[in-house]
Amino acid sequence: MLANRPEDMPATFQTAFNTGDLDQVMALYEADAVLVPQPGQVVRGTDAIRQALLGFLALKLPIHLEGKRVLVNGDMALVSSTWKLAGTGPDGSPVDMGGNTTEVVRRQPDGTWRYAIDDPFSLL
Repeated sequence: MLANRPEDMPATFQTAFNTGDLDQVMALYEADAVLVPQPGQVVRGTDAIRQALLGFLALKLPIHLEGKRVLVNGDMALVSSTWKLAGTGPDGSPVDMGGNTTEVVRRQPDGTWRYAIDDPFSLL
C-alpha cells in the first residue's frame, strides 16, 4: 500500500508499520532517503533505514500517527504528525515513546508519494 496523496502518509505508514512487515514499511521510502532513528542520529539509504527500523518493529507494538499539517509545493510536500508507540515490549518492560514528526515526501513518477526525509523526533 502506497500513498496517493501526501496527506495519506501518516495513515499509510501506520498501516504498514502495524503489519510488522519491514518490506511494506521500506516501500514508503525513496532509495536515498534520510531518517532520524533517534535524536542526534541521521541515517541515509535503504540499508541503513532498514537496520534502524528493525529495532522499532522488534518491539511488536502498534504505532498510532495523527496527521497535523501538510504543505504541498508541486512534487514535494512537508508533512507534520504526532506519533505514539506504547505498551509492553517483548522483554516485558514498558515502552512509552512518541513525538512530533517533520517529513519531506516526494511524488514519484507513478504518482505515489514516498519519504525523502523522515524525522520522527522533530523539535517542531
